[in-house]
Amino acid sequence: MQNVSSHKHFILNGFEELGELRPVLFVPFFLMFIVAVLANSLLVYVVFSQKSLHQPMSILIAGMACVDLCLPVFFVPNMLLSFLFDWKGISLIGCLVQMHFIHFFGAFQSTILVWMALDRYFAICSPLYYHELMALQRFLKFIIPLAVRNMLLITLFVSLAGKLSFCRNVMSHCFCEHMALVELACGSTAINNLVGLMTVFLIPVFDFLFIAASYILIFSTMLRSSSTNIKALHTCITHAIVITVSLTVALIAFLSYRIKNGLPATVRVFFSTMYLLFPSCFNPIIYGIRTSEIRQQMLKTLTAWKNFVQTEPKCS
Repeated sequence: MQNVSSHKHFILNGFEELGELRPVLFVPFFLMFIVAVLANSLLVYVVFSQKSLHQPMSILIAGMACVDLCLPVFFVPNMLLSFLFDWKGISLIGCLVQMHFIHFFGAFQSTILVWMALDRYFAICSPLYYHELMALQRFLKFIIPLAVRNMLLITLFVSLAGKLSFCRNVMSHCFCEHMALVELACGSTAINNLVGLMTVFLIPVFDFLFIAASYILIFSTMLRSSSTNIKALHTCITHAIVITVSLTVALIAFLSYRIKNGLPATVRVFFSTMYLLFPSCFNPIIYGIRTSEIRQQMLKTLTAWKNFVQTEPKCS
């Protein structure tokens, strides 16, 4: 009896309030998707193709670019088709799979920032032991626990969401977000809400508190030091910009769903979408502009590609 009326097919109805203007959203989201894919692909290619960039921080930046490249792929194409052709349907299995990958890669956006903060902490507070501490064998003790934490918590709340019975099947969202799906369930969702909040506190909140503590120690060390490393300070400011933007958008997205403040559904969907998509566009640009070694190699690569394209017709 408990699952007789449970829906197995859902309608993603995000931005429905815009009516006939909804297809216009295809243009800005398509442009953001192209920027995210091209910029992150270029960043990953440059870091892994240039031996001079095979350093811990550059590899972590490339790891962030991989996350920022994969994340939009799991929801933006489907969203664009919905804007153009009004394709809004998704099965429960498809919804859960999409939800798992979105939240899994989304979790690693903050987790990689933790690893970057550790890199800067070791570089500035323990410079003599930096290469020893950042050696892969030793750094794995920071990588494995956080990666396992992300996998277990994301798998747990997605599995719990899959066991719910759903009385409604119209989701006010453009992709399968955890709280948007849970709101459609029949009966009590206390366990789901509890696990969801626990995941929020154990992943993004914990990560950002750890990052904040790390940077307090880093800047206090710099202030006490008579010879402040300008390059290290510049790198820290770059990370601080990325962290501030990511944290601001994330907090707005989470609070828009957790607090019943009368926000229109369109505003909630917009912030929830920007929480995932904006960092994918912003991060590679800020790292490409502010990290001189990466910027120089990106310009060399683009120049080489431009020269190749210009000379190719002559060769044929």
